[in-house]
Amino acid sequence: MAIHVVVTGAAGYLGSVLCEHLIAAGFRVTAADNLIYRQRSLFHLCANPSFNFVLGDARDEKLVRGLIKDADVLIPLAAIVGAPACDRDPSLAQSVNLEAIRLLARLRSKDQLVVYPTTNSGYGTKSGDVFCTEDTPLEPISLYGQTKTQAEAEILEKPNGITLRLATVFGMSPRMRLDLLVNHFVHAAVTDRYIVIFEKDFKRNYIHIRDVADCFVHCVENSKNMAGRPYNVGLDAANLSKEALALKIKEYVPDFYIHFAQVGTDPDKRNYIVSNQRLREAGFEAKRSLEIGIQELLKGYRMMGRSEFENV
Repeated sequence: MAIHVVVTGAAGYLGSVLCEHLIAAGFRVTAADNLIYRQRSLFHLCANPSFNFVLGDARDEKLVRGLIKDADVLIPLAAIVGAPACDRDPSLAQSVNLEAIRLLARLRSKDQLVVYPTTNSGYGTKSGDVFCTEDTPLEPISLYGQTKTQAEAEILEKPNGITLRLATVFGMSPRMRLDLLVNHFVHAAVTDRYIVIFEKDFKRNYIHIRDVADCFVHCVENSKNMAGRPYNVGLDAANLSKEALALKIKEYVPDFYIHFAQVGTDPDKRNYIVSNQRLREAGFEAKRSLEIGIQELLKGYRMMGRSEFENV
C-alpha cells in the first residue's frame, strides 16, 4: 500500500505544486483546502486515482480528525502567509497559523510523520554578514514570523516531526503569488518596466518552488534520519541583496529601470544570509537556479496577458 500523505492548504501556491511531486513520487495524496480564494489549481490532478480532495477548514476538529485517521504523513500548509496578510487580520493569522497546528499536534499519533513548513524570516533583522544556522536564535519581527516560529516549536516538541525553514520561494505555480520578492521584481520588470527599491543592501536567501516540493518528498523518504530537527531550505548560490537580485533580472529585461531610493525604508526589515549545510548533510540540495526561475517567470507572465482593470 502506498504511503498516504495528507496536505492541508493544498490548493495554495506551494500545495498545488507539492501535490504533483508527491503523486509523481508514488504517494497517495489527500488534499484539503477551504478554497477561500476560489482556487482551481488542483483541477489537473482530479483524473489521477492517487489523488483525493476534501473541502474544509484546517481549524475544524471534526474534519481534521477524520482527515488524518489513516494518514502516514501530515503536511500542514494551511496558513495566512506573509507579514501584510497577517497584519490585516491578526486574529485570523493566530487562529490558522498557530491554533490549527496545535489542534493537529493534539490529534495526531506519535507514529504519524509531520513535515511542517515555516519561514526563515524567524531569524529577524540580523546584520546581513553572518550565516544563520538552525542554531541561530530566532527573533521574528512580524506577527507572521512569530506565529510560524511558535508553531514550529509545537511540532518539534513531539516525536516524528521535521520543520523546514523556507527561504523566499520563487517560480510559477497554478495558484500564483506575485507578492514574493523574485516573483514581484520580475512582474514589475515586464509590466511597469521600473521599480523603486529601499534598503538595496538587505540580503535574504531564495529557493525555487519545485526544489521546495522535492525537499518535502526527500523528508518523507528519509524521515528516520531527519526527524526531530529544523532545517534551513534555500539555494546556496542565492544569498543575495535586493540590488543584486534586481540587476540579475535586468540582464533578461534590459529596459527595466531600477531606482535605488536613498530616502525611505522597507517595511520588511529582514536582512540575513542563511546556511543550508544541515539539509545538504541530510542528502538534499536545491538545484534550480535564479536564472532558470527568472526565465520561467517571464514565460508565465506572458501567459497572464492584459489585466482586466488596465486600459493598455
